[in-house]
Amino acid sequence: MPIVTIQQFPRELAQKRELARRITQAFVEVYGTPEESVQVFFSEVDGENWAKAGTMGCDRSGGQG
Repeated sequence: MPIVTIQQFPRELAQKRELARRITQAFVEVYGTPEESVQVFFSEVDGENWAKAGTMGCDRSGGQG
């Protein structure tokens, strides 16, 4: 049972749907995995909850570093 975890900045639901569909299809095509067994988890992190080089994401240009 493949489990894929994606940590990212917040995205539109339509984008996440498409990404989940494509990731699932890749497992089906490459590994022969049944579609029903592929799980994709999205963990969205906004700029107030991460830092890069000591600077919070919300304080960086564009807010996403």
